[in-house]
Amino acid sequence: MITTPKTTIDVSPEAPTTLKADWLVVGICADGALTGPAAAIDAATAGLLTRLRESGDITGKHLELVPVLSPTGLAATRLLVVGLGKPEAATRATIHDAAAAAARHITGKQVGTIAFVVPSPEHTLAAGVGLAQGCQGPGVRKTAPTRFAPERLLLLGGDAAALPRVLAEAQGLWLARELVNAPPCDLYPETFAVAAAESGRISGFDVEIWDESRLAAERMGSLLGVAQGSHRPARLALLRYNGNPGGPTLGLVGKGVTFDSGGLSLKPTDGMVDMKCDMAGAAAVLGGVQAIAAQKLKVNVLGILALVENMPSGNAVKLGDVLTARNGKTIEVLNTDAEGRLILADALCYASEQTGFLVNFATLTGACLVALGTETSGLMTNNDAWGEQILGAIRTAGERAWKLPMDASYDGLIKSKVADMRNTGGGRWGGAIAGGKFLEQFVGEAKWVHMDIAGPAWADSDTAALDAGGTGCMVRSIVEMALAFSM
Repeated sequence: MITTPKTTIDVSPEAPTTLKADWLVVGICADGALTGPAAAIDAATAGLLTRLRESGDITGKHLELVPVLSPTGLAATRLLVVGLGKPEAATRATIHDAAAAAARHITGKQVGTIAFVVPSPEHTLAAGVGLAQGCQGPGVRKTAPTRFAPERLLLLGGDAAALPRVLAEAQGLWLARELVNAPPCDLYPETFAVAAAESGRISGFDVEIWDESRLAAERMGSLLGVAQGSHRPARLALLRYNGNPGGPTLGLVGKGVTFDSGGLSLKPTDGMVDMKCDMAGAAAVLGGVQAIAAQKLKVNVLGILALVENMPSGNAVKLGDVLTARNGKTIEVLNTDAEGRLILADALCYASEQTGFLVNFATLTGACLVALGTETSGLMTNNDAWGEQILGAIRTAGERAWKLPMDASYDGLIKSKVADMRNTGGGRWGGAIAGGKFLEQFVGEAKWVHMDIAGPAWADSDTAALDAGGTGCMVRSIVEMALAFSM
């Protein structure tokens, strides 16, 4: 059911002027002289890039794309010039996006080889994973494809030592995006669990699946409460990768609501139409663990995917119901559309029993979108040092997050008159933080970070570097978290 591109990715030391490819992609900085490979291409084409620059057709502005068909003097059939922005702003994030934009521009038609001139060896990872990002579109069920992954991606001047990581992150990113883009008629808790088991078999990590009877035996009443409205039974997938026997374990927990109707607190059509994406947190964890295992990193990881559908029916949890979580705490349900925190509660309880280092990922609140927009995740934590370590990994990966406050002054947001807590903040204010304060009740003494990825996990429309649909948010960051954790 889940298929990812079969594109091969490799590095090459060959000169860009002599390499035969369907497309040769070279980056140009703004406000700077042509140097290195760009200068060599300019010389081989009798000053073509210089002339285009002087005429204003090439500025080097970030993500500017200028195609040149049948360039004289090059072995490649076509040349694509991509803007990198100002030289001092050439970061992992900007190179990733430039490579993704170039691949998106090219792969509307079938091509054999795309060769990308890596600006410098240290940018191999950004360029390779960016190209991979741009080679996969959201049209997973179209009879006539609109995106064609090439047979081969070549990173000219890339660092061969970085290639295994490029391949691992590309495959993890492809998997996460394919899962998020899959229609909910195909992807539901049982089939998501099957995809996790297949990923583990191929990549070398153990997967254990808990069905509804096991979940009941494990006292996961909060998770099962959300699932009871659907005829699709809940699942919990435990992903175990042991790369450092005897060492500490990094716990990664993902929200996997494969479709969120809102339950009895039914969403309007406009709010429901993209709710197949409400499992993006679980997709990120699976893609990240796969990438970690594929690289055989020296780290121990426990991934937990909490998988449910949230549907209205005669069996659905009702407003005013009280659920009991694994740790015995009781929860008054005042909005069945605040379901992600209910399934994460039990998953976090179990995770905190296994390790003292936790990060969860969830498309949890629209309030986080209101606060931070569509490109930045919200980060909440019960331990500032742990939060800074995770935030540093996210920034290193070229993704974006912003820390929100979690002090005791917000505790009142989840107080209930009839149970230990309620599942909503009870008002319009501080909704993202209310979600974080709720989850904090289920992590025990563990150091914990909550990532609300509601904004960047899904793109409503195309941009230069992103297709509409699932973005693969946090897969790259999870690899960086594992690398920092293993130090």
